[in-house]
Amino acid sequence: MDLRGKSVIVTGAAGGIGAAIADRALARGARVTLSDLAPLPLELTARDLDARHPGQVANLAGDAADAETIEALVRLAIQRFGSVDVYVANAGVFRGFGLEAAEDEWAASWEVNVMAHVRAARVLVPLWQESATGGCFAVTASAAGLLTQIGSPVYSTTKHAAVGFAEWLAATYGDRGVQVCCLCPMGVRTPMVESASGSEDAEARLGMAAVTSAGVVLEPAFVADVLVDAIEHGHFLAVPHPEVLDMFRAKASDHDRWLSGMRRYRQTLIPDGTAP
Repeated sequence: MDLRGKSVIVTGAAGGIGAAIADRALARGARVTLSDLAPLPLELTARDLDARHPGQVANLAGDAADAETIEALVRLAIQRFGSVDVYVANAGVFRGFGLEAAEDEWAASWEVNVMAHVRAARVLVPLWQESATGGCFAVTASAAGLLTQIGSPVYSTTKHAAVGFAEWLAATYGDRGVQVCCLCPMGVRTPMVESASGSEDAEARLGMAAVTSAGVVLEPAFVADVLVDAIEHGHFLAVPHPEVLDMFRAKASDHDRWLSGMRRYRQTLIPDGTAP
């Protein structure tokens, strides 16, 4: 999909990967509607982008998992820019560590990391099927959704579900006007990574150490470029860390060997060799 003149919605866009995706989409000629749960950071990001791309930016604060917010966001994009051609379900949470992860952490993660995608697709897929041009549904999942996430069963499980839903969407609607892209990075320099690295929770620190030690911690702008390239070239997977694909192939070829390697890797991340 050529992004020139297209209308793009990005959730979780006040900073990090979301803001970078919005910036890159604008640079390629798109009009962008931003959303985030944090109103003030969202407004500041929108102002910055609008200053560089006058009249091409709209924003609406709200919960990316809330059906009414999604519908309002779609209405705003259509009112301002005439359509919604691309929806980037980028909002996500990283919480819930160890087997003791609380029920509310599981519930919140399921809502934002999975059901936000489902509810957005319910609104957009019928619109795209009715239009002559269709649309693109992109999700920010994670390498954790292809591999696993040491430390957090919650993040690992919900990101697997995010990848699974994106695959189902592509298999079901990919020949009916709906393009699907799935972004799966490892470590990216974002506030999410920084907060987990400094957490008092040993499993949280372990989880983030696994992410930051397994490969280069990338800048959000680079990750955004990988996703935008995937959208423009019609690719399903957008994988900023090439080694993730090697790990994914190793996992598929010999699951037991891969799990054994993950257990050994986990032990290398624990200074005294004693698991938290």
